[in-house]
Amino acid sequence: MSDSAGGGAFASGALLLGVRHHGPGSARAVRAALDAARPGVVLIEGPPEADPLIPLAADPGLRPPVALLAHAVDEPGRSAFWPFAEFSPEWVAIRWALEQGVPARFIDLPATHTLAWQDEEAPPGPGPGDADGKDGAGGEGTEADRIRVDPLAVLAGTAGYDDPERWWEDVVEHRGPGAADPFAPFAALEEAMGALRERYGAGGRPRDLVREAHMRLQVRAARREFGDAVAVVCGAWHVPALRHRSAVAADRALLKGLPKVKADLTWVPWTHRRLARSSGYGAGIESPGWYGHLFRVPDRPVERWLTKVAGLLREEDRIVSSAHVIEAVRLAGTLAALRGRPLPGLGETTEAVRAVMCDGSDVPLALVHDRLVVGDVLGEVPESAPAVPLQRDLAREQRRLRLKPEALERELELDLRKDTDAGRSRLLHRLRLLGVGWGEPAHSRGSTGTFRETWRLRWEPELSVRVAEAGVWGTTVLAAATARAESDATTAGALAEVTALAEHCLLAGLPDALPVVMRVLADRAALDTDAGHLAQALPALVRSLRYGDVRGTDTGALAEVAAGLAERVFVGLPPACAALDADAAEEMRGHVDAVHTAVGLLAETLTGTAADAHGDLRGRWRSVLRALALRDAVAGVVRGRALRLLLDDGALEPGEAARLMGLVLSPGTPPADAAAWIEGFAGGGGGMLLVHDERLLGLVDTWLTGVSAEAFTDVLPLLRRTFSVYEPGVRRTLGELVRRGPGTTRGPDARAGDTPGFAADLDLRRADAVLPVLRLLLGPDTEHPGTSDHNSLAGVGT
Repeated sequence: MSDSAGGGAFASGALLLGVRHHGPGSARAVRAALDAARPGVVLIEGPPEADPLIPLAADPGLRPPVALLAHAVDEPGRSAFWPFAEFSPEWVAIRWALEQGVPARFIDLPATHTLAWQDEEAPPGPGPGDADGKDGAGGEGTEADRIRVDPLAVLAGTAGYDDPERWWEDVVEHRGPGAADPFAPFAALEEAMGALRERYGAGGRPRDLVREAHMRLQVRAARREFGDAVAVVCGAWHVPALRHRSAVAADRALLKGLPKVKADLTWVPWTHRRLARSSGYGAGIESPGWYGHLFRVPDRPVERWLTKVAGLLREEDRIVSSAHVIEAVRLAGTLAALRGRPLPGLGETTEAVRAVMCDGSDVPLALVHDRLVVGDVLGEVPESAPAVPLQRDLAREQRRLRLKPEALERELELDLRKDTDAGRSRLLHRLRLLGVGWGEPAHSRGSTGTFRETWRLRWEPELSVRVAEAGVWGTTVLAAATARAESDATTAGALAEVTALAEHCLLAGLPDALPVVMRVLADRAALDTDAGHLAQALPALVRSLRYGDVRGTDTGALAEVAAGLAERVFVGLPPACAALDADAAEEMRGHVDAVHTAVGLLAETLTGTAADAHGDLRGRWRSVLRALALRDAVAGVVRGRALRLLLDDGALEPGEAARLMGLVLSPGTPPADAAAWIEGFAGGGGGMLLVHDERLLGLVDTWLTGVSAEAFTDVLPLLRRTFSVYEPGVRRTLGELVRRGPGTTRGPDARAGDTPGFAADLDLRRADAVLPVLRLLLGPDTEHPGTSDHNSLAGVGT
């Protein structure tokens, strides 16, 4: 070594640079120390199997935050991550070595052992034993346990701080490496950790001893190859153990007999939001966005940070001027001075933002925390990085469909009449079938047509593991989803699962899987004699028919199976609705509702020979509903629902409905049965039926006033459940109608003004009052604005 400082750095052996993982102050100090020492090799805490991946860090396409992903080849779900941000000391060391042409190697316990060890009580990977180790355990425990979880808390408490983050900022982040001696910060931290290790040993984590034994062996091997010009970047917690002189035989004995699995490693994108959790290295940092800012902006960080906050708030239409920024900077500096801090930290800047820019409100402050303090940065990985074939095909599909993964949650509106949007929909449905939950369907705020879809998208790093797991089904997304659908069909436990899978195959565009699913569906439907199961399976099957026209899928075979299933439901449903308890009756009512909707859609869908073969499905279903409504053995909630569906369809005259309702609510019917019937009849629909048909409301009112006090206590919960789902306005209207007596305004002596909105005839004067507003909304009509006859009102309404 020609550099005198460098020579001094290696005077006592390898240069040990103990760091805080994801600490920007540590990252700057590591670069300064490496520049001064100029080592011949850089050893970094991490899995040695990733050494071939280190050169990729020089690729411009590899943009942190990223993570090394290790997964078991035979069991991809068994995985581990080692995340890196741009302000991670390990990443800075890797980049320095690549820039200087110096070898860089990982020296931690191999991933082959780390993954095999995961089945035991605690994961052995880098984490809670490190300097800033936080494994999310928290809670109570022995003092040694608390040291294992967060040794920085002990050091902060010793220095008189109640917040480890604030102590670290004051001691490291705001001080920076010493200009005269770039190694001084590491010497001080090593001394502090040495005192902790002397008192607490491994801190209640014996696996750290195994990891440290492996690291010592790797350091010895590097010194034999490169001499003393070896720099080691690792968690500060491990430095005293690496400095400790132990026998080679003793270290090898600790590693003997460790479990193994075959592992593959690659780079995957990571996010700032994931860095804010206790993951990888155990270093769940609370403010990755803030730390990234400190690393990128070493000069005037407070002023630049508050300027960035002001820009964000302006984008959200909040009034924030330059004067606000100046005042916030002054306030943050004043708070830091009062608290004896060298510079304002995140706490002081946050309080200044709340007071000056947010007017004391925590609502905009929460936005600042989410967007800036944490952030939604998503890293990028180049195509040259190793990946399973399925991951490569997914990346190609994402590029082809211009569907870029993003860490920030967003909504995606799709118009399935467009080729690109249809392709996006198929891809998202296929991924859901494979268990890769990149997108979740959401309710559309616009059109409810079958050609519209709304998705809520958010890419999480763990989805890379799900993709690796799904790779066992195929090398492309289409092939994997097809194989998974076929497998799920043959192993489905219920008929409804198979019908839902058939719907999913149509949504995902899996024509090769559909025949297998349909064959299993036909076999299951033929063997299943439970009418409830058939009724539960029919709706999903019929819903699938809607997608034939939009997605260009042949649904002829599906329609035949659905029609046959409907026929079996018609035959088996009436007997299945008899002698049910309250819970089973409520479940059956839901099946009746779903079948009613499905039959209507199926009748519209069947055409040609299929329609001729199955005849009038609607007519036969109405016969089933009439049988349910008139059969005394059927549960009251189902009988009431069947009558209501017939009335809504116009298959029953209101007078006949009133007669049947009067029979059910006669004194001879037990109050509990009558209340269940009312729930089935009046539940759902928002209560408008009772508002507009006062005869039915009068029957309910008459029955209710005749219920005895003892029986009323029993039926009250059921009645409250029925009427509680109505809108407040509907409940007020019903209360007004009951107060003055249902049906009184319909008599010949009723006056138009008795109850607003319930006159016998249309009040043209009141109707004309809304004409100006309607004209503004709908545009002017051909009539004179002053016209107030019925034709004019109808014209505007049209």
